[in-house]
Amino acid sequence: MTDFTAEPLQADTHADSNVNVNANAAQVLGACPHDCPDTCALITTVDKGRAIKVQGNPAHKATDGVLCTKVSRYAERTYHPERLLTPLKRSGPKGSGQFEPVSWDNALDDIAHRLQAIASQNPEAVVPYSYAGTMGHVQGEGMAARFFHRLGASLLDRTICASAGGEALTYTLGGKVGMKVEFFAESKLILIWGSNSVGSNLHFWRLAQEAKRQGAKLVCIDPRKTETADKCQVHLAIRPGTDAALALALMHELIVNNWLDTDYIAQHTTGWDALRIRALQWPPERAAQVCGIDVLQITDLARDWGTMQPTAIRLNYGMQRVRGGGNAVRAIACLPALTGAWRHRAGGLLLSSSGHFSVQKAAMQRPDLLGARRPRTINMSTIGDDLLRPASQSFGPAIQALLVYNSNPVAVAPESGKVVQGFAREDLFTVVLEHFQTDTADYADYILPATTQLEHWDLHTSYGHTDILLNQPAIAPVGQARTNTDIFRALAQRMGFSESCFEDDDLTLCRTALGDAQGFAQLLEHGFVAVPMPDAPFAQGGFPTPSGRCEFFSPRLAAMGQDGLPDHIANYEVPVKTDRFPLAMISPPARNFLNSSFVNVTSLRAVEVEPVLEMHTDDALARGISSGDLVKVFNDRGEYHCKAKVSRRARSGVVHGLGIWWRKFGLNGTNVNQLTSQHLTDIGRAPVFYDCAVQVARLG
Repeated sequence: MTDFTAEPLQADTHADSNVNVNANAAQVLGACPHDCPDTCALITTVDKGRAIKVQGNPAHKATDGVLCTKVSRYAERTYHPERLLTPLKRSGPKGSGQFEPVSWDNALDDIAHRLQAIASQNPEAVVPYSYAGTMGHVQGEGMAARFFHRLGASLLDRTICASAGGEALTYTLGGKVGMKVEFFAESKLILIWGSNSVGSNLHFWRLAQEAKRQGAKLVCIDPRKTETADKCQVHLAIRPGTDAALALALMHELIVNNWLDTDYIAQHTTGWDALRIRALQWPPERAAQVCGIDVLQITDLARDWGTMQPTAIRLNYGMQRVRGGGNAVRAIACLPALTGAWRHRAGGLLLSSSGHFSVQKAAMQRPDLLGARRPRTINMSTIGDDLLRPASQSFGPAIQALLVYNSNPVAVAPESGKVVQGFAREDLFTVVLEHFQTDTADYADYILPATTQLEHWDLHTSYGHTDILLNQPAIAPVGQARTNTDIFRALAQRMGFSESCFEDDDLTLCRTALGDAQGFAQLLEHGFVAVPMPDAPFAQGGFPTPSGRCEFFSPRLAAMGQDGLPDHIANYEVPVKTDRFPLAMISPPARNFLNSSFVNVTSLRAVEVEPVLEMHTDDALARGISSGDLVKVFNDRGEYHCKAKVSRRARSGVVHGLGIWWRKFGLNGTNVNQLTSQHLTDIGRAPVFYDCAVQVARLG
């Protein structure tokens, strides 16, 4: 039985005054599970076994008692009237959404039987599909990874969000490491590059605002005039996929004006002579033409970066979702070392802090259960093509079974027309673990009801700060919902997996992931614990690269046949006005959604109203389109219907398909990923969601 740990209710100045709290209510410490750099510490108020309020923990410095609109509605999500509360078995055609209730025993017995039959022929025909529906190490790839390793299933290359930037950072700085987020409040110049922090990184934005109040200059670099750009002193609306060109031009200006920290470069970097030659090929005039901005914007920014200290970059993953996304991250990651910004605790760069954590992944996921087997790897970003591939010597067996958890690939994977075609295969056995009947769940043979964050144990690290958080279950599972771990334990038992690791309970898994008994005791008491690290981690170099230096030139990339230096790589689809598809489309998240999560929360969907396409006035007028018109957005991969919104947020030649709406809520049963391609990035094998050319036409 799960122990539901609660603490006496404490006064909280951030509490929602509209909620009446019983004097006997309790508070439970937890963590936000969603794919967001903030990884907030939560307090759930529980009254008579029911969660009545979810709020930020004021004792956790990074959270400071504040939650985004989405997660503050988490109780609404947990008790949503459409929450899946019993196992379901398909009773109609795939995609029809027709199911009938079934018992857990019958569902699990049949699933195990079907998987055993497939695995007896070739276990690689079974494929797991998961991502960051929860960022937890237990309900994510804990027991699930053990199960698939023991089975010998295909491995999954989890690339859909961050692998281009993450690998690029590793080849430059040595890992997904950077400055401490709290010290952005002391920076004098902050470049917010490829991030709408107001909506997607709220707690960093509070720090940036504090720096601004102290006189700092905030610069937003983003094709879209976001809510963040509105509040920065400077906005550079570059074309999608031109970030590396801008970074190289900044380097050019640093060189010709001698705004360099030559001592830091000499002692703590490698490859400077080669990078210098490349950067000098990128005068501001060339970059301005590529980026579609004024030369003066580049020279002014270079002067600020070269003459102000401390300077910092908050880089986010939006800008790496193009063909040259990895090179762009590499180029940007070189900038702090050129001016010695790393010498200061308020200087440097932060894309991800996840490399500062030492989670015991091997102990959690048990790759040793594979033995001598080395299964193939399926890239989650090409699942549309891969589900349609026949068996071959190069590919291996056709995919015959797919187990989906913590993801909604029919809505979020690129070129979703092909994804739907693959999921609609009658010979594909599909099991989906879910809270709601998503687009993907509609194509399942079995839907298994999973617990939400308020109902299970989990351990969380962050990619936006350096604290570890423990999530304790606040309430008993609603209905017949089970944890991901319980489901994979039950399947392992039915498959005859006798290894003792399949008996580990969730609390044991939390302890295993951390690997620190003393630290775990602190987590139980406080809900969070900080990872010790210097305030300025690279002030004296010491980068976790093979050389110990910031590697402008990467020998590892060169050994793989790639360019060892960062460079600008043009998009696959660079629109030209005379082409069939003359507009670039990016698909940033709608402010009240997080990927495809929260789309079905009625109060949040009511704010977003309907799928929209933001357009610049010039592009709308040329097509006879006004705000509110029904339009089709299309290319050779398909078409998507939505409402036009003529907006100052769009630059000429670029449209914004705000997402990610579930397809079933789309105006023609599609979403923006009907149009995106399965091309991959230069580094990291990631998708290129923002490298997409389209045309737009008025309907009716």
